[in-house]
Amino acid sequence: MDLFSPSWTALRTAVAELPDEDFERPSGCAGWLVRDLVCHLVIDAQDVLITLVTPAGTEPTHDAVTYWNVSKTPPTGDDPLDALIVRLAAAYEEPRLLRFHLDDVGSAAGRAAVLADPDLRVGTRDVVLTAGDYLRAYVLEWTLHHLDLVAHIPGAAEPPAEGLARSREMLESMAGVAFPTSFSDKDALLVGTGRRTATGAEKAALGGQAARFPLFLG
Repeated sequence: MDLFSPSWTALRTAVAELPDEDFERPSGCAGWLVRDLVCHLVIDAQDVLITLVTPAGTEPTHDAVTYWNVSKTPPTGDDPLDALIVRLAAAYEEPRLLRFHLDDVGSAAGRAAVLADPDLRVGTRDVVLTAGDYLRAYVLEWTLHHLDLVAHIPGAAEPPAEGLARSREMLESMAGVAFPTSFSDKDALLVGTGRRTATGAEKAALGGQAARFPLFLG
């Protein structure tokens, strides 16, 4: 849980510091502009608030790693919620409104995370896990989307190193293999989740493990 707050704060700060024109740049999420991604983060923050006040009366069924739905098939873009987010983002019209909404809801989600009992069992997406594991899972979410946010914005601040390292460990747990030490944490995440195609040298370093990637998380 100790990485949730710095990862989330860094991501929200990065959004707050974006010039208006950067909201029209492409993001690292295929088919989404930066404004679409920021709108998605508002929805994520709402999900955090909802989940932390949705206690479950049964034993956990998942942890921070198994929380994620892992697929070898990339998303098609046909998901109704994804389409809704693009329309909703456009409806904000002005970047300052998106910034304000993310700061408002995002700050509340951050406070709720700090106050949460890590042993509390919560329910979300038809699974049960502890609040601590739920927040640990979101370190990966924040880190990947921070990389998405700045993918086409030269000089923008990147995710905290600790969040990158932890996210890499989680991705390696899902894959059942570790990336070679020649991969930086950032490159492991980008290649491992299909956000970037591996170079020839990277494929050679991966060897037979290259077939295990990319993994698409939902």
